[in-house]
Amino acid sequence: MRKLTYYAVFEPSVNTGFSVYFPDVKGCTSYGKTYVEALKMAQEALGYHLYEMENDGEELPEANPPEKIQIYPETNGGYLLSAVTVYPDMVKNELDNRAVRTNITLPSWLKELAEERHVNYSQLLTTALKEYLEIA
Repeated sequence: MRKLTYYAVFEPSVNTGFSVYFPDVKGCTSYGKTYVEALKMAQEALGYHLYEMENDGEELPEANPPEKIQIYPETNGGYLLSAVTVYPDMVKNELDNRAVRTNITLPSWLKELAEERHVNYSQLLTTALKEYLEIA
């Protein structure tokens, strides 16, 4: 299973909490009210960001060691540099298999009959689609 680690800059915000950015992963940012929350949110943001990059066919950036991290000049003092690790295959599995809402159109009489018989539309449509698409 792939394991990727990037360094994140945890910047104390003026009021409370931490803003987070990844110098090696442009555009990936997060926030948390406490360091622990910010770390959790940073891990989630990084996983989602890398997932989207791979889905878009982009090459993942190389992770620099801490001594080569470029801290943005506007970063507040007192920042923390911390490693954040994600497992891209686990994130992909979670996101690709999440339930999503979709609308369908049915004749009203069929909908009424299905509701009388307490049909679970999601389960039925999932089963029917798998059978139709020949998915085991």
